[in-house]
Amino acid sequence: MSTQTINAIQVHSYGDVDQLKLEQIAQPEPHEGEVLVRAYAAGVNPMDWKIRSGMLKDFMPSNFPYVPGADLAGVVEKVGPGVSIFQPGQEVFGRSSKGSYAEYSIAPANTLAPKPRTLSFEEAAAIPVGATTAWQGIFDHGHLQPGQRILILGGAGGVGLFAVQFARWKGAHVISTASTSNVDFVRSLGAETVIDYTKQRVENEIHDVDLVFDTVGGAALAGVLPALKRGGTLVTIAGQPDEAKARELGIHITRFSAQVNTELLSTFAQLIDDGQIKVFIGTTFPLSEASQAHELSQSRHGRGRIILHIS
Repeated sequence: MSTQTINAIQVHSYGDVDQLKLEQIAQPEPHEGEVLVRAYAAGVNPMDWKIRSGMLKDFMPSNFPYVPGADLAGVVEKVGPGVSIFQPGQEVFGRSSKGSYAEYSIAPANTLAPKPRTLSFEEAAAIPVGATTAWQGIFDHGHLQPGQRILILGGAGGVGLFAVQFARWKGAHVISTASTSNVDFVRSLGAETVIDYTKQRVENEIHDVDLVFDTVGGAALAGVLPALKRGGTLVTIAGQPDEAKARELGIHITRFSAQVNTELLSTFAQLIDDGQIKVFIGTTFPLSEASQAHELSQSRHGRGRIILHIS
């Protein structure tokens, strides 16, 4: 470890947002295959507060203290042994393996890519986990094809807004759900039909879709199975669907965890720089206000990705 210290958010035990402490820690050093990134922005994902709260401790136990966060964007400070594709001074974005809520963060070289040239660091930090989850959910696991009908639950969120755009780019017929204030936004992303879930029930409005991509879970997921055609697929990152009912309806269910990689990140950067895909930031907070960022994320009604600005 370096003798230099950096500012970082640390969590010392499971609990509420007051467990997010701004502290001084030793600057990490990159090992084999790793890159040290001077982080300028970090994305706040729902997974971050689910881990912090202890909601996932039976599946993903934490070693305390730890630095939360995964998404980051910044400049390469140093590369570890065996890394030749990145050089100090290069602008990058991707996924940290040791926590991104810090001035300096470690990331495996294979989870980084050159930052899209048309984006700010804050915008780039909104991409990695959200866009990867959307892409792998609808294409790798949902096998979405041009002309198919897809229903995306939660089209305004940090995953959903990418899913809507990717599905439209693929040539699918895109249907999505959103709250009243986000209906026009989700339509602007490329959804041809947007269901205001505060006023309408999906199962009463939509039928015979080939694929449902669920980013919401809960009651929204519970009522969506009848919207699928027999032989259709439900991909979820947020809930536990009724498997018995799914079997009865002839529906295939898939759950997965996103795997960020350089190849996909480079694809996203190209699509963004070519103007095919847009990035939307919800709210930006300074690193010192990570607790407020988590509170907003937990409200589950945001638009776009919440970002921590790291000066």
